[in-house]
Amino acid sequence: MEEPIKTRINKYLSEVGFCSRREADKLIDAGRITVNGSVPEMGTKVSAADEIRVNGKLVGEKQDAPVYLIFNKPVGIVCTTDTRVEKDNIIDYINYPTRIFPIGRLDKASEGLIFLTNDGDIVNKILRARNNHDKEYIVEVDKPVTASFVNSMAGGVPILDTITRKCEVTQLGKNRFKIILTQGLNRQIRRMCEHLGYNVTRLKRVRIMNIHLDVGVGKYREFTKTELSDLNELLINSSKEYIAGDGTTPKPSGPRRRIQ
Repeated sequence: MEEPIKTRINKYLSEVGFCSRREADKLIDAGRITVNGSVPEMGTKVSAADEIRVNGKLVGEKQDAPVYLIFNKPVGIVCTTDTRVEKDNIIDYINYPTRIFPIGRLDKASEGLIFLTNDGDIVNKILRARNNHDKEYIVEVDKPVTASFVNSMAGGVPILDTITRKCEVTQLGKNRFKIILTQGLNRQIRRMCEHLGYNVTRLKRVRIMNIHLDVGVGKYREFTKTELSDLNELLINSSKEYIAGDGTTPKPSGPRRRIQ
């Protein structure tokens, strides 16, 4: 009898729509996954023939119907799938009938556009900084925006032991500006502003790539067919590989699947 094809457990959990590879690595590291009754090591290979459980619950087969949602996250909601730890988590807030997980994060104090899906293949294509995908934000700060501030933000700011990538910054009002990033460093905009002596009072993401925020606060909708088609075109040359602990260099990926 032919042996079943095995794949790394983080890739497997991504492909069956349980969570992203990054989230899977966190679950493995926390000892919350078992394979045939034993806690696996990072990189363990599995197949559908194995009994894989997360927090004691059996992981089911691949979902046939992919889900792609646009959500307007309110301030105070945490972008985590760990419903045991965070009371105000995004999963319980949306209460979608099938398992989904967020693509990327918005910190608790921020609001606006975030995607949720059950398609693990798309997650890292969108998230990886090397893929240069635009994310647009409207930001309000605690004192007047100056030309010097705009130029410094756009030119690159030293945070987290690096210099932020050059970006587009446009003043919109006395204390308000627009910024378009292709990076996703931890609390990047807030840290950039703090380095220049400003504090963010409101931060709202209004666009990711071709998708613009167009639903009310706390509301969600499915992607349209046109949005999915356009997103496919933008992602066609994007790497989907995620390397645990690495934020820059993607590994070569195999054949790419179109979003259905």
